[in-house]
Amino acid sequence: MPASRITGPDTRDRLASLTGLRFWAALVVVLYHLSRLAGKLPLISDVTWYGRTGVTFFFVLSGFVLAWTYDGKTVPATVFLWRRFARIWPLLAVSTVVSLTVWRVLGTDFSLRGVAATLGLVNSWAPGREYLVGGNPAAWSLSDEAWFYLLFPLLLMLPLLRSARGRTWCAVVLFLASAAVWVSGSLFTEPSLRVWALDYFPPTRTLQFVLGVVAGLAVKRGWRPPVGLPVAIAVVVAGHVALVPWSRAVPDSLWYSPYSASHLLSAPLFALLVAAAARADLEGRRTGLSGPWTVRLGHWSFAWYLFHEIVIRALLGVLGRPVTQLETARIWLLTLVVSLAVAAVAYHWVEHPLERLLRRAGPGGARRAAPAGSRDPDGSTPCEPHVPVPGTPALEKKSVQ
Repeated sequence: MPASRITGPDTRDRLASLTGLRFWAALVVVLYHLSRLAGKLPLISDVTWYGRTGVTFFFVLSGFVLAWTYDGKTVPATVFLWRRFARIWPLLAVSTVVSLTVWRVLGTDFSLRGVAATLGLVNSWAPGREYLVGGNPAAWSLSDEAWFYLLFPLLLMLPLLRSARGRTWCAVVLFLASAAVWVSGSLFTEPSLRVWALDYFPPTRTLQFVLGVVAGLAVKRGWRPPVGLPVAIAVVVAGHVALVPWSRAVPDSLWYSPYSASHLLSAPLFALLVAAAARADLEGRRTGLSGPWTVRLGHWSFAWYLFHEIVIRALLGVLGRPVTQLETARIWLLTLVVSLAVAAVAYHWVEHPLERLLRRAGPGGARRAAPAGSRDPDGSTPCEPHVPVPGTPALEKKSVQ
């Protein structure tokens, strides 16, 4: 990590609708896993059969929020990285312990190497199933996020991202690169290797994160998306509905199925959605995504994402795989209720307290403690602005009221 400084957050800005969107993205991922692991339910499973695109949404959102939050002020890169570690690792560790306990109770073997790779945030760099599943199958995405965090200070130093024209060209190139990655799936003869390279490999997913960064910088500097939030939502929903006939025509095992295309090609739609929601918040328009309960569920979404598959696994181990539609519906309902309850407890008693503790104990934490309960849109507590270091290239800041 270079000894550069990255920009720091403006604690006055709050994009509550982005927090609300996190809940809906997590819900799509949960329904995807329920459909694949517990059995299908009519209509819902058809639309969410490729709900893994919710992870793509989170990668885009992560880039957007970090760019929005850190553009215009300076924070040492070491402080930034410690805060991101405090944000994701404590709950990762706790959920991994719970996951291993469930596997042990159910008599299922697991790989210690995979567990170590998961806790080390490097498991998605290896194609073996023992690494990708690791201690917690949902945790592969955190390995990708850790890679994004390492790149982020360098991204904000790129001259290309400082102009509207440069950001436009960057967005076009990122989409074309994503399409090229999808087409490159035809070169793989081993399906499992193709899935790893296109779906898990951090450099592949970096394209989605960088697109989020581009969108975040653009909105921060005054860009207005070409459509409003209702249209952006409709476009995302229509994109998922369009996958239904495609999935019926092409098996997932083939490279030109919607399996990889659904998340590799959906990033621009999610960038549009996030930008439209942020712009609506900035202009003071009601979105239906910023209500108290929606925001609360959004705060729980990270814990929900990490624990829901564990709950599904435990329920199937105890109750057995459902046979009838009624049994399937019961598993779905139990999973939604139990996993949300677990997420609420994990957020309030593990995730938030441990994050605050680590942030205070780490670099920069002693200067000023964040107010209790205050959260940025990505779920992390605000950090204090710092005086820019002379000679450090600073990005211009355009305030949007």
